[in-house]
Amino acid sequence: MVNNLVAYFSCTGTSKNAAIKLANVVDGDLFEILPETPYSSDDLNYRNSESRNVKERDGKEIPKVSTKVNDINQYDTVYLVFPIWWYVAPKIINSFLEEYDLSGKRIVVSYTSGGSSLGNTIPELEPSAPGAEFISGVRFTSSDSEVDIKSKLNL
Repeated sequence: MVNNLVAYFSCTGTSKNAAIKLANVVDGDLFEILPETPYSSDDLNYRNSESRNVKERDGKEIPKVSTKVNDINQYDTVYLVFPIWWYVAPKIINSFLEEYDLSGKRIVVSYTSGGSSLGNTIPELEPSAPGAEFISGVRFTSSDSEVDIKSKLNL
């Protein structure tokens, strides 16, 4: 029985590609976290203080998730993969976690980035999944192979 879920959010395809490889490595089911309102390139312009992702970062807007996991209870471990934005997860990850009772589950947090660190991600995600055990994963890059991912996660 597969008890690993790999849930990912991706705007450019980098996180999606990493998640697909990770799902193969951990023999997990793959799930895409989609926003109710898709992100445009203008929404992702972090240099514009009026862009959607800046407003989300500042707590002025909270994105809603349009996709649902059919039976979250079948999973023991949820692997999250997403791009890092300002050293934290995009707020849609919080929205995703808040949809479910994840108490007693392991949540492995991994991210894609050209060079940023995980920063304050886990402390900002923990309130969205009370009772879950958060585990710091690793940074994936666009060039990582399944062998690289397996090695990075010590699997």
